[in-house]
Amino acid sequence: MTDDGNRRDAPVERIFAQTLQDHRDAVGRLGPEHLAAVAALAGDVARAWQGGGRLLACGNGGSAADAQHIVAELVGRFECERRACAALALTVNTSTLTAVANDYGFEEVFARQVEGLGRPGDVLLVISTSGNSPNCVRAAERARAAGLRVHGFLGRDGGRLRAMVDGALIAPSQDTPRIQEIHMMMGHLLCSLLERDLPAAGPAGSRP
Repeated sequence: MTDDGNRRDAPVERIFAQTLQDHRDAVGRLGPEHLAAVAALAGDVARAWQGGGRLLACGNGGSAADAQHIVAELVGRFECERRACAALALTVNTSTLTAVANDYGFEEVFARQVEGLGRPGDVLLVISTSGNSPNCVRAAERARAAGLRVHGFLGRDGGRLRAMVDGALIAPSQDTPRIQEIHMMMGHLLCSLLERDLPAAGPAGSRP
């Protein structure tokens, strides 16, 4: 993309065309290794659910929204009717987030929740476009110590988290907006893979 000064002066048509091209370029760099990363995550989540566990997800800013989006698709529905799935975003309880940040520091806002809510066999998905978000790093450390499987949706070179997780989807871009777009696309792929193997829902009002 052009630098900020040139972008401010560019016609909207050029910005639109460049945005589309940057997105196409990023998507075009996706390959088998990215599918393998999402499939490995889906496998761990499916095993967690089979054992009565759940998926925890966290991130900051746009990545927090991605975590909540993925969880919403799983607890609600994505493309077909089936039972609700056990998934929780660690970004939504403002009282917990502000209390922990106030008492322990912002780096602890996810780790403290992992400590209280996570159980061996659960899965933690950390979403960080840089791979270096301190609170995601701390959450990954706490999760590994507690016996959770840890996966990352990361960007750029994967940052510190790349070496800390059991599996990493590293978006093939250096540009934060494009990384976020890839993360959400791969989040939808995750939902598709998980939903494919879930039993269909029964009649309306019935429990699975």
